[in-house]
Amino acid sequence: MHSTHRPTPRHWDGSPVVSHRRRVLTIAANCPSRLLHIAQRGACRDCGNRIDWHTTTDKQPVALHPMELPARAVPEPLRWHVASGIAHPADDASGWCRTAHTILCPARAAPQPPSPALDHLRRRLALHTRRLLDTGAFTPRTPPTAPGACRPERPVVQLLYGRYLAAHPIDDIQCVAQTRRRTRCHQPVLDPAAPGHWILTPAVLRRHRQLALPAVDIAVYDLGGRPYAEQVRWRTQRCPIHAATTGAADLALAEWEPFDPIKHYAHLATRLPRAVRRTSG
Repeated sequence: MHSTHRPTPRHWDGSPVVSHRRRVLTIAANCPSRLLHIAQRGACRDCGNRIDWHTTTDKQPVALHPMELPARAVPEPLRWHVASGIAHPADDASGWCRTAHTILCPARAAPQPPSPALDHLRRRLALHTRRLLDTGAFTPRTPPTAPGACRPERPVVQLLYGRYLAAHPIDDIQCVAQTRRRTRCHQPVLDPAAPGHWILTPAVLRRHRQLALPAVDIAVYDLGGRPYAEQVRWRTQRCPIHAATTGAADLALAEWEPFDPIKHYAHLATRLPRAVRRTSG
């Protein structure tokens, strides 16, 4: 007879070899977005600085500055805290807090009056943006058009028998799928071979009966005439290539927001884009 006990592997100095069990992150099978509830890294499309995407309690994405700041340096209305992966626009009574990137973005107007600490951080981010521009590592997107222009910055899109407010112009909506290099896909969702079309339609649907908004026609990018699979591709915010790839996970949140004609009244465009402007005669 011989012992079945296996000797413990040891290093050259006699110390035991400790093998740590690998922990694998899994995603629930019933999760529609296949996205982990943790901070999703990204870069601001206006200044190029790093941001962390979190989800709020009402399922809306918010971009936060990636580092914690002393709570005394941030005004109370601008404080955020993250608990269990969910961002909350409030103070958690600790000495540290987070703040939205829009407050610090050097490409946006500074809050009035800015605190000295936030103003100093804005200057540092502006310097980093200048370095990215000088090295060619960052190219800012097209500047926002003036109010009343013919290219809606946040267009209303009609698909799947509903309306959604997009976060970017139609041709700037970016795919959220993960590439093989573990980066976000840079391809647009818009397929030039099968685009939607702009229409002028009442802002309030008859079945909603919202009497608080005057009867006005708004420009809507209509995808209702496209096939169902095409509308689902837009709703999941994927390019045509990754729409056919079932194994690619999402690296960012889909940026659609359910359209509310009263809440989003400032984003209503009452004219068709210039490319489809109707001419008389």
